[in-house]
Amino acid sequence: MASAAQRRIKSISYAKYGYIFILPFFLVYFFFQLYPLINTFIVSFHGNGPGVDDFVGFANYKTLLFGGGRREAAISSSFYSSFKNTIILWFGNFIPQIALSLSLAVWFTEANLKIPGKGFFKVVMYLPNVITAASVAVLFLQLCGQSETNPGALNILLSKVGIVEQNSTSGLYDTIPFVEGVWQSRGVVMFIQTWMWFGNTMIMLMSGIQGINPSLFEAASIDGASSGQVFRKITFPLLTPIMAYTLVTSMIGGLQMFDIPYLYHKGTAKNEDIRTIAVLIYDYFHAQLDENKMGYAGAASVLLFFVTLILGCISFYITRDKDEIAKKKQRKKIAKQLKQESKQFGGFSI
Repeated sequence: MASAAQRRIKSISYAKYGYIFILPFFLVYFFFQLYPLINTFIVSFHGNGPGVDDFVGFANYKTLLFGGGRREAAISSSFYSSFKNTIILWFGNFIPQIALSLSLAVWFTEANLKIPGKGFFKVVMYLPNVITAASVAVLFLQLCGQSETNPGALNILLSKVGIVEQNSTSGLYDTIPFVEGVWQSRGVVMFIQTWMWFGNTMIMLMSGIQGINPSLFEAASIDGASSGQVFRKITFPLLTPIMAYTLVTSMIGGLQMFDIPYLYHKGTAKNEDIRTIAVLIYDYFHAQLDENKMGYAGAASVLLFFVTLILGCISFYITRDKDEIAKKKQRKKIAKQLKQESKQFGGFSI
């Protein structure tokens, strides 16, 4: 029989200390994330300009989605144009990013490949992820140039191989508009996003591959499976959870893309071809008081939130583990049958 001291020791709960340690996170989350999120919903139902405090209901959502008069139609057109740019830029950087990251992750985790300096390459590929986006935007502005007199290193390099011509008399370059061109500027932004984030995605995919049971690869090797068969039948199916996580986080980051599209432009004129929803919201929030569009900015933020939520749910549904779901249904069916059988014998199972 346990003594009083032993019972007292067993009755001590350390759960409260865990709550104390995680309390700072919830405080920071409430003040810097949860409260602004709730306030954004509130702002979306108020007016714009001098009447920012007026309650207008769903008028801001109606204007963004369906337009109305000439002014409302222009606002709705800007919203849809920015949303289209956001989707294009996200798809344009996510597809090559995931393809490159998955290829490198499989390559670096291949047991039969003895790659010298593997750790060095991993660090170098991850380094762009730690550079601030503002610094990268300025770097690529200098590389791509902004005028004929300042063509940038990229146009000068292309002139050396004969793609870009230089006037021998004036010395000016027939530059490719990497900053102002529609698809040229989009291509640069896509490249920047891919270059900055493929290393992070590669590390996550490598962790997922290394978490797969090695005995599966050994059994496939004994059975004579090729590298392609191992990837299609073992690696890729078992990477589904981490792929779902990568897809959702990339989608959230892509839909909230701000730094590069906002900073990558010539002079003070914004590039409308790479203006994303996040840039549009920022411009609405920081307009002059008489032109302030805080209600539209709040409504656009809420719409972006719901679009992200819906796409995230679709992503999780598509990448769900169908085998595990089937097993779960089978277990429930067996449990239900056993319960019915036990009722037939007066509650006693045989």
